[in-house]
Amino acid sequence: MALIVGLGNPGAEYDGSRHNIGFEVVDSLAEKLSISFDPDNGLYHRGEGRFKGQSVVLIKPTTYMNRSGKAITKALAETDSRKSDCLVCYDDINLDVGQIRLRPGGSAGGHNGISDIIEKLQTNSFPRLRVGIGNDFPRGRQADYVLQKFTAEERETITKVIDLASDAILTFIRGGIDTAMNEFN
Repeated sequence: MALIVGLGNPGAEYDGSRHNIGFEVVDSLAEKLSISFDPDNGLYHRGEGRFKGQSVVLIKPTTYMNRSGKAITKALAETDSRKSDCLVCYDDINLDVGQIRLRPGGSAGGHNGISDIIEKLQTNSFPRLRVGIGNDFPRGRQADYVLQKFTAEERETITKVIDLASDAILTFIRGGIDTAMNEFN
């Protein structure tokens, strides 16, 4: 079973923000797979479906970005999934707008949501899909930047990247992280 997690913040005020790109990618994937999300169960919205004969569970934590680890820990337990089958999709200021990178594990790279996941899972060995949001912000203004919406020009690029990222996830589901990395990195 593939467990696909998109990180973001719940609430309409965060819709379309750079920090919610993980939610947007998972929403795109849900549309491609005709999966709908169940209401919040206290820690996340969940949708289930199938792709190429494999069960797929989509998760959007409602715990806010910096506390994503608790939701993922619960989702792993409830689905009896392995950490290696759990792909986490999130924003990354270390990549230019429009870039994506898949990795089988690694550090948090300064991302508080990933830091919380690493702490709660007690490992940094879980697949992830980083979506570049750029880093065009003044020193000390990172929090404001990630909570802002994309510019109109960036949104054009991001719309294409969301589709590309959801295709990368389908490749991950079908062939694993190495196959997805070889095709999309």
